[in-house]
Amino acid sequence: MIETERLLLRRWKESDREPFARMNADPLVMEFLGPLLSREQTGALIEHAENHFDKHGFGPYAVELRETGEFAGFVGISVPTFQAHFTPCVEIGWRLKSESWGRGYATEGARRVVRHAFFEIGLNNLVSFTAEANLRSRRVMEKLGMSHVEEDDFDHPRVPAGSPLRRHVLYRLEKERPPAV
Repeated sequence: MIETERLLLRRWKESDREPFARMNADPLVMEFLGPLLSREQTGALIEHAENHFDKHGFGPYAVELRETGEFAGFVGISVPTFQAHFTPCVEIGWRLKSESWGRGYATEGARRVVRHAFFEIGLNNLVSFTAEANLRSRRVMEKLGMSHVEEDDFDHPRVPAGSPLRRHVLYRLEKERPPAV
């Protein structure tokens, strides 16, 4: 478990399935991620996350609000399974329910995950990527001190050709430049 002032980042629980399914069926949340997900697809994501933890020792942590115990989404690191000019790599990513937006939770959780990745796991760099138009996630990347070089941008191989979500921006963070506390 990883703790911040307001968040607990932890492994997934059975009780996360229902709120995660609601979140993945929210058009606001999924606007830049692709189609809405069914309960079965959400369950498969949780299983994938737990398998990732078992295989790599890290993964996308479920986010729980410390004050209420409420599930808010996920923040964590993972190894992408597609091929691109920047793979193999470790990606930092997040997805929060829309009711939790605008409160700094993604940045707070991601800053702590960066420190965990660099100083507890021993990674030397991280990447993050999102659809070009996802300005909210891009702002979190910038708050983390990540760098964007336009030549690194790519067409995501898992997004269909012609989709407005296909073009992705890539941000990088090196261990020498960890985010401020």
